[in-house]
Amino acid sequence: MALFLLDDTLKIEIYLEPADREFDDNIRLNVVESCPLDEKLFCADEVNIFLTARQARQLGLALIEAAGRSSDLDDDARQKG
Repeated sequence: MALFLLDDTLKIEIYLEPADREFDDNIRLNVVESCPLDEKLFCADEVNIFLTARQARQLGLALIEAAGRSSDLDDDARQKG
């Protein structure tokens, strides 16, 4: 699964790394930046973060919770407006 952010200059992919099946942290969060150096968020063009299944679930739940709160704020603003 790939997600493109910041005018498609930041690509985030999350996938199971089959070559690392023997390790607990075999879920790869891969971040690739394709923007000018002065706009980069990371020092490298590509960053890999390896997560355990538990960490991946925690990250997913945190994102879902934040998205839910954002939607709630949008709904509140519409009701007041």
